[in-house]
Amino acid sequence: MTATVQRPPRNGVDVPTLFATLDAVKGAPEIAQFQFRANNEWISGTHSRSVIQGFYGAGQEDRSRADPFAYDADHPAVLVGSNQGPTPVEFLLHAIATCLTAGLVNIAAARGITLRRVSSTVEGDIDLLGVLGLSDVVRNGYRQIRVHFDVEGDASPEELAALVQRSRSRSAVYDVLVNGTDVQIDVSTPVKSS
Repeated sequence: MTATVQRPPRNGVDVPTLFATLDAVKGAPEIAQFQFRANNEWISGTHSRSVIQGFYGAGQEDRSRADPFAYDADHPAVLVGSNQGPTPVEFLLHAIATCLTAGLVNIAAARGITLRRVSSTVEGDIDLLGVLGLSDVVRNGYRQIRVHFDVEGDASPEELAALVQRSRSRSAVYDVLVNGTDVQIDVSTPVKSS
């Protein structure tokens, strides 16, 4: 009788489950349709709180998160805020860093590469003349975002750099930033009685 050897997850990634997920989606592409949601409530001034919990994915409503995630956002005092959290544009930097990192780690694990360290620094340049309504020619968002990775693992420098590039090519957040996304906004207000 042969004992099954259980391998520890590479880079914290359950590689057999990763490949099983890929195979499941190849076999039933409709389960790749996901809808993520966030609910936000204004608190005071520029301070608000978003709560994230359930989402739709793999053909059903997902309720695996017993507790919601809560994130506060605010502006620093110099931008008329009270410093109760990062600014929304700083969350965007967090989003690109974490999306690229997650992809890099998954791709490395799938390719049999063990990582020892992954860190990144993200910087974004923004001109507030647009946001403040002081210029119609300055855009409201970032002019440029720069991401720098430091990656150490059991592969050549070229292979490690290729992991970052492959992650970039698969990153949902990178795609949203460089290709844009249709954003629709609607408003509900109370009906005034006469």
